[in-house]
Amino acid sequence: MIVLFVLAGLAAFSALLGLHYYLWRRLVRDTTTPGSTARKAGTAALVTVLVLMVAAFAGARAGLPFGLQQVFAWPGYLWMALFIYLTLSLLVGEAVRPLLLRWLRKRDAAADPVSVPEAETSVVREAVGVGGEGGGSGSGGEVAAPVADRAPEPEKPALATPSRRLFVSRIIGGAAATAAVATVGYGTYGVLRGPKLKHLTVPLAKLPRAAHGFRIAVVSDIHLGPVLGRAHTRRIVDTINSTQADLVAVVGDLVDGSVEDLGPAAEPLAQLRSRHGSFFVTGNHEYFSGAQQWVDHVRELGLHPLENARVEIDGFDLAGVNDVAGESEGQGPDFVKALGDRDRSRASVLLAHQPVVIHDAVEHGVDLQLSGHTHGGQMWPGNFIADLANPTLAGLESYGDTQLYVTRGAGAWGPPVRVGAPSDITVVTLASKQA
Repeated sequence: MIVLFVLAGLAAFSALLGLHYYLWRRLVRDTTTPGSTARKAGTAALVTVLVLMVAAFAGARAGLPFGLQQVFAWPGYLWMALFIYLTLSLLVGEAVRPLLLRWLRKRDAAADPVSVPEAETSVVREAVGVGGEGGGSGSGGEVAAPVADRAPEPEKPALATPSRRLFVSRIIGGAAATAAVATVGYGTYGVLRGPKLKHLTVPLAKLPRAAHGFRIAVVSDIHLGPVLGRAHTRRIVDTINSTQADLVAVVGDLVDGSVEDLGPAAEPLAQLRSRHGSFFVTGNHEYFSGAQQWVDHVRELGLHPLENARVEIDGFDLAGVNDVAGESEGQGPDFVKALGDRDRSRASVLLAHQPVVIHDAVEHGVDLQLSGHTHGGQMWPGNFIADLANPTLAGLESYGDTQLYVTRGAGAWGPPVRVGAPSDITVVTLASKQA
């Protein structure tokens, strides 16, 4: 197994190097002249951002001090996003490149003047005759009238223009860079601005009339770490509190780091306000960061962890299961413990980080499962991959008598960038069919 991981790692790193060579070739080599300062600077810059990206990605796993992780994280992760969209843009440019070259060749051919042979120097001779019909004699002669040669016009110096290929490479490279920077810039702004509120009404057949209109603020994938910190938590808490929800559900992937490093960033969670309190279940990233420490810490902050447990709320049961990543530590989801002995005549809502457990939820008669994990793909075209790996990418879907809602999450993992998958906090309003 270790050998397979090593081989997979080597293959991934080789692909990373190969794609960076492709970027160097198209953005540096093809757009600059050999030995120029621009080429040297471009090469150095590309090597630097590659090192920063690897350092950002591997920093926590290598045990780097948290302060150093923060130094590497912003430039490294932003380059990761730029790298993705530069590569995609340049690949589109490969289709445009031959068309642009062909058009330029035709344009230049049409603009070339037709060459005319230089005229030889000529001398015009005019013969003048004197005499007439009325007598008298006369003599005639030729008078040579040379026409002076015109001095040749001085040749215009050739313009110092780049070759067609260099010109086309600069056009395509510039367009690719502009598209990538604009995309990543907008995606970063969306994350730093904070998640938007969504509202969703979900009818539950077993929900009593007394619980009609019960509102749950669902937030997932906050991903506190070296990039998103205390200010990010504060924005999320303020947004949730503005909804005046009846209950808050934090559905996993709160952090990417230890309590020691990120405890201060999580402190604003203590300010969450709702009538029935705030509940928490683990996500896969908690198990990379010391899950038990975080469960204990969020309890200290006033949240109620549901570790394969259930509580009775007015009109329905609220259950929560550990994330499937906990199975490696003997702390995986236990649906029997969380749901096995409950009264199935009551409506039930399940908090489970990953949508993949929906079939267990169906088996145990859950009415509504609330999940996150997918980020909605976070950055296009990642949504296609995430869609293949999850039963539901985002939104509300039904599986038999069980409904599954997947939020896109409030933060971002890796690059603080979202493209085509905006972050959200969803207020789910439960509706009774008896109302």
